[in-house]
Amino acid sequence: MKAQLTGWPARLVALAAIWGTSFLLIKIGDRAFTPVQVAFGRMLFGVLALVPVVLLQRSHLPRDLRTWARFGIAALLLNSAPFTLFAVGEQHVSSVLAGIWNGTTPLFVLLVVLPTRDRALGLVLGFGGVLVVFGAWRGVGHGELIGNAACLGATLLYGFGFPYARRYLALGGLSIAALAFCQLAAGTLQLALVLPFAGGIPGAFPAGPLTAVVTLGAVGTGVAYLLNYSIIRDAGATAASTVGYLLPVFATVAGVALLGEPLTWNEPVGGLLVLLGVAASQGRLRRRLPRTSTAPA
Repeated sequence: MKAQLTGWPARLVALAAIWGTSFLLIKIGDRAFTPVQVAFGRMLFGVLALVPVVLLQRSHLPRDLRTWARFGIAALLLNSAPFTLFAVGEQHVSSVLAGIWNGTTPLFVLLVVLPTRDRALGLVLGFGGVLVVFGAWRGVGHGELIGNAACLGATLLYGFGFPYARRYLALGGLSIAALAFCQLAAGTLQLALVLPFAGGIPGAFPAGPLTAVVTLGAVGTGVAYLLNYSIIRDAGATAASTVGYLLPVFATVAGVALLGEPLTWNEPVGGLLVLLGVAASQGRLRRRLPRTSTAPA
């Protein structure tokens, strides 16, 4: 157990890097495919990447409908719907901005947990940061409004999905590979049912966008979910949630350096306020304050 605990921080950084650069891959995939096609391809190649892992480990898969129903709900909240919304959003906003929006996920998680003074302060700071990222004082065009709303909708679903998965799935008796495989398989089926009404099979498969979607699925989804569930199992859900602190950094660097996307001052400043809000909600800011002279020794 000690070896597992000492190894999880490196896996956390790797997960942040993978998920952070996923927004760049979504942007490239959007150049040739519809949002549902991008999301479906991501899910499909994620599942295919996990098949050999499940077979080699001889992982037990659930047989009861109740467990599969729970995987279906988790997949809807964490995969099929938000993956599609982010692909829609990135048709109108940069991958940098989409990654920063993803960093607001812990704020929406706070909406489904019991309120405390720290969490209330965190929500005020965090949603103040959301307004700064959004640039509410200058207004936005119609397309930009759609893009931002889609990204925020995705993070709102994450906010409900992560507590659900942690409560009903992550701490069950299934292996890490089985957890990731079942959730992605359920999401792939959901999008397969929608795909005929949202573009169907693409008429062409350009090399660049296709490579991006395959990588997004195999690495950004398949491998990433193995890492995510392993961190939850080894270090706990709280430690795993800190990936949100690092993810926007990788998304910003990738978008600016590799795609040449612009970065306005309000985006990183608002993102920092969001992170401060998350830290405040967890009591981290209060615990770092120096003791006063009246405090007990």
